[in-house]
Amino acid sequence: MLGTIIGDIIGSRFEFDNYLDKDFELFVPACTFTDDTAMTLAVAEAILDCQGDYGDLSAKAIWSMRRIGRQYPGCGYGEDFLKWLKSEVPKPYNSYGNGAAMRVSGCGFAASSLAGAKELSDKVTLITHNHPEGIKGARAISAIIFLARQKIEKRDLAKFIASEYYPLDFTLDEVRIKHVFDATCRVTVPQAIKVFLVSDGFEDTIRNAISIGGDSDTIAAIAGSIAEAYYGVPDKLKEAALPYLPRQLQKILLQFEAKFIENKNLMNDKK
Repeated sequence: MLGTIIGDIIGSRFEFDNYLDKDFELFVPACTFTDDTAMTLAVAEAILDCQGDYGDLSAKAIWSMRRIGRQYPGCGYGEDFLKWLKSEVPKPYNSYGNGAAMRVSGCGFAASSLAGAKELSDKVTLITHNHPEGIKGARAISAIIFLARQKIEKRDLAKFIASEYYPLDFTLDEVRIKHVFDATCRVTVPQAIKVFLVSDGFEDTIRNAISIGGDSDTIAAIAGSIAEAYYGVPDKLKEAALPYLPRQLQKILLQFEAKFIENKNLMNDKK
């Protein structure tokens, strides 16, 4: 959850101005939160509102996403999602964009089983991104977050993703050479997973994510969500990120952390 937000804020200034290296300042005045953060916290609010009974999670997610989306309309939402926010009767629109994967970190943290992580993911994804690739991208991130929380070895996480979701037979240098902006799950989700798998800590994950170019804020947000589950988040980064959020969004984050994030006071940059 917090990892998603930190990745989003740091990556925000690089989305349309890629920087293909790892030596950059993390937080600067030009950074901001984007739709990735807003919708991640909307999903988190819906999960909290369910109070452990997720039967109506989809309806609660629709309500929270539309409420927060309308309250922060200039966050960089896609055209189709904006139409969904404004619609009198919101319906899924067959999207396979990476918005499906960037907002589901709460599902991976709230779930008590791998099957549960996928089920929660579907409930908050099918309301907009009902294309098979959108569903797959969101499931992959929810699942790997759940498994990363269990401190499964990285090689086993990689095998799981490669067998169930995406091939990971590429290097970050190969991605940097192309650094094409592509906002689909098919492209950005395996990239985000890969930058985590080759990292040596939370901060290194974020730096890897920025360094490959492309849809920087979303790649860093997704990668950051996995890195948080596996490494935890350094206190210094949490303290730097929180001032970028309005008080209302801070409140959702802190409530979610208090309920679902284990060892929240024992965060280290190295495993």
